[in-house]
Amino acid sequence: MSPVRLFVLIVIVLFGAVGTVWSQDVTAKVRPSITAPDAFDADFDDFDDDFSDEQLPLISDPLEGLNRGVFWCNDKLYVYLLKPVARGYRVVPRPLRRSVGNFFSNLTTPVRAVNALLQFKVKATGTELGRLLVNSTIGWGGLLDPAGDALGWQKTNEDFGQTLGVYGLRSGWYLVLPVLGPSSVRDGVGILGDQLLDPLLYTNLTDAQKTAAAGLKIINRLSLDPDSYEGIKRDALDPYLFIRAAYAQHRLASVSK
Repeated sequence: MSPVRLFVLIVIVLFGAVGTVWSQDVTAKVRPSITAPDAFDADFDDFDDDFSDEQLPLISDPLEGLNRGVFWCNDKLYVYLLKPVARGYRVVPRPLRRSVGNFFSNLTTPVRAVNALLQFKVKATGTELGRLLVNSTIGWGGLLDPAGDALGWQKTNEDFGQTLGVYGLRSGWYLVLPVLGPSSVRDGVGILGDQLLDPLLYTNLTDAQKTAAAGLKIINRLSLDPDSYEGIKRDALDPYLFIRAAYAQHRLASVSK
């Protein structure tokens, strides 16, 4: 096993272990036990019934304790490492950072094109193939996006998780993955499927170089992000629940479109 893969395995194990231990404490903090008189409970029975449907999550989350632990670890990784590095990376002029983003987007065109085809979205498949041809040639290998800027051929967002959903596979349990964030059993399988279509997999790059490329992609994307996560943490009473609901709604809309 290569050092990089061993490191990734160790990180995942540590995230799971920390999540299990931490969730035992967080459950008590997030859901404090309140003992109230019987008369008080009776007065609010009808009130609870009125809102019972709205309290049901859009996605099943039987692993909430573990998920919250991984969410906590991801939060610390973001706050103390990824975002500070991304903010430092902002010394690179924004047009150059956008070009880096364009390059990675162009590189993953096969993922979007194949999934669009599997979903019988002929127009979207043609758009992705047209974008790949135009941006890889007159777009300087994907650094520029003339297909979108000049021709109006906008990128589609298709992945294997959506494809499985189109074929009737339900999302399954909600999962928070180390580093990757919100997902589900179905979409986790989808991530593995999409990796098989990633051109980087078939290059002669070493594992360390592939990991560096993936890290650059993350840091570059965060450098272009207007602190969205910070806004969620500031405004949401429970960021975990907010992100879970937002993710479930987004995936439902993606599959049904």
